[in-house]
Amino acid sequence: MNVRLRVPLASLALSALLLGCTSAGQETEGGTDGEGDASSGAGAPEAREEPEPEWNTEPASIAAMGDSITRGFDACSLLADCPEVSWATGTDDEVDSLARQLLGAEAVADSSWNVAESGAVMADLPAQAVEAVARGPELVTVLIGGNDACATDVSEMTPVAEFRADFTETLAVLREGLPESGVYVSSVPDLERLWSEGRGSMLARTVWTLANICPSMLADADEQGDEATARRGEVSERVRAYNEALSEVCAADVLCRYDGGAVYDYDFTRDHISDWDWFHPNREGQSTLAALAYEEVTRDPVE
Repeated sequence: MNVRLRVPLASLALSALLLGCTSAGQETEGGTDGEGDASSGAGAPEAREEPEPEWNTEPASIAAMGDSITRGFDACSLLADCPEVSWATGTDDEVDSLARQLLGAEAVADSSWNVAESGAVMADLPAQAVEAVARGPELVTVLIGGNDACATDVSEMTPVAEFRADFTETLAVLREGLPESGVYVSSVPDLERLWSEGRGSMLARTVWTLANICPSMLADADEQGDEATARRGEVSERVRAYNEALSEVCAADVLCRYDGGAVYDYDFTRDHISDWDWFHPNREGQSTLAALAYEEVTRDPVE
């Protein structure tokens, strides 16, 4: 609710009457004792609060930032990006990306841009934000953080404070260049669930080992001793801390929407995972990410 400062009219009238007369009701030589007109402040402008900008549920253009998930890595062929099936800006009708749903299939090529990079970590996001700003989109999407947790060892995972600082810088870049654009932020996927889904497959365990995929979580995938369990628990805790940072930083910006943990909480199965690496989303996984994003982006603002 807007707050306006008003001076009661009755008080103004009483002040004018008192200042316009002496105690004996006599006028001075120059007129009245209250020569300074009490009504002089009556025309002062009222203080007003600027209305908050509103979330746009129908943006006409989109820029996507993030890592290999947003690039569609390993969704079409081995060790290759496949941006046409990206959940955010893809053109594939089977995936039905966020851009296709919001803009229409015919407008995706000209009104959406994928500036994500495979292998990116949160520290790379401010530079991506500069690229996104240059396109002038009405909506920016963010999905990043998996690589920050998928280190060679838990000691090399990105510290939460650095993760938070880099995301804060990213939002500052976006807000300076795109003051009226929305920012949709996906939660980091649940890496421990990924391990749980694939650990029973000899093929998955072999691929994870040979390709050295996310060793902090997936190394020795069939080992369930105390040490391995503690290591996986530490990775999971770090992912939860990343998501908390995303949520808190996003909440400070009226045009930023965090997904509330929708991606992290989603009960994905092997059917959503690439047959090439048992790690990245396949077409079905990308389609699910698109559906979750569309639901959040088009949600009416909370009154």
